[in-house]
Amino acid sequence: MQRVAIVDPTESTRESLRTLLLGVDFVWLEAECARYEYFPDVVQTSGPDLAIVTLDGDRAKALAMIGQLSAAHPKMPILTISQDHQALLTSLQRGARYFLTHPVTLEDMLAALRRAVGESGGLEAAPAGLARAAGGCSVIAVLGSRGGVGTTTLAVNLAATLAADPAHAVALIDLDLTLGDADIALEVSGGETISIADLARNIERLDMNFLRRAMARHEPSRLSVLRHPLEVAEAGIVHEGHVERVVNLLKVSYTHLVVDLSKSLLPTDLMALRMADLILLTAQLELSSLRNVVRLVHCLNAEDGLGEKVRVVVNRQGSEAGDEGISPKKAEEVIGKPLFWQVPNDTKAVAGARVAGHPLVTHAPKSRAQQSIAGLARMLYGKPAAPDAAKGSKGGWGFFGKR
Repeated sequence: MQRVAIVDPTESTRESLRTLLLGVDFVWLEAECARYEYFPDVVQTSGPDLAIVTLDGDRAKALAMIGQLSAAHPKMPILTISQDHQALLTSLQRGARYFLTHPVTLEDMLAALRRAVGESGGLEAAPAGLARAAGGCSVIAVLGSRGGVGTTTLAVNLAATLAADPAHAVALIDLDLTLGDADIALEVSGGETISIADLARNIERLDMNFLRRAMARHEPSRLSVLRHPLEVAEAGIVHEGHVERVVNLLKVSYTHLVVDLSKSLLPTDLMALRMADLILLTAQLELSSLRNVVRLVHCLNAEDGLGEKVRVVVNRQGSEAGDEGISPKKAEEVIGKPLFWQVPNDTKAVAGARVAGHPLVTHAPKSRAQQSIAGLARMLYGKPAAPDAAKGSKGGWGFFGKR
């Protein structure tokens, strides 16, 4: 049972919120407050596991109070509710982690509460934290064990596969700041050639309008893309604080973010890894790649909460060039971790899609690689993968059975 404190100066909406919470069997309404200025004292006294703040009573006071509350209680999740999209955005900037748009349904509230209390340790979180709360966003970071293992290919095609679902709004962030090439794999339009470096230069005045202008679009798949810096010299402009701000802003407008990382574990990459719900560590069945998987897993295990997010994905399985006689079973013994998924080698389809500037989901939807990536996307969100997609992919089912 998780203890919740709420603040709402408007009696009618506070009563509605109270009624909603009484219908949730895993939370206890510990305290309620009608004045924003008193709420920090209420939280200090009652010590709730979660704070719920409705913003519309007095948005300026509410937002100022959220900043104060998040500074005083950084580990306590804050859920905000408002009719105003910009107010919700600002609340995330001030320290809130979740939001709901008013009016709130019981289904929306349940989904948001399950994710929030899962984060705070009150419930067993959904596998990899990917069950999306209403109004929330899932963040997937794709990390390579070395160059050439297909990290960008996996990131681009997973993002495009998720985006093909009309219920999803998906953005791909190219965080390989020096040598990123996601924009080569996708023939995108728009974005006014604005890159993440331009956002970093204008971080203090960054708003949703500017951010929307920065997002290039691959129309056939409905995928949005935030480009890497256009000049190599601009890579140094972007630091981890910029990544945190941009990701938080994008989470307001998208249901899924896929982040294609560099191969260097820069501070910007580490920030993205911390913000991710899941880390897909891409490898091939060859010695240097698997050795680096071991090193990276050891490194990520050293930081609280990162290691448990890691899932190892073998790319180009069955490639004569990549498989040095190392079986999946042997690979699991080497890395001490189950293989989560295996994408078969499909050079013709992957190379053809890249030359065409389109993801597999639009260029070669029936290819073996795309069918496998589609199965991976279904697996991540709790739906069973099609038998063909998961064939020979023992590690895929480990998502449910092994943590």
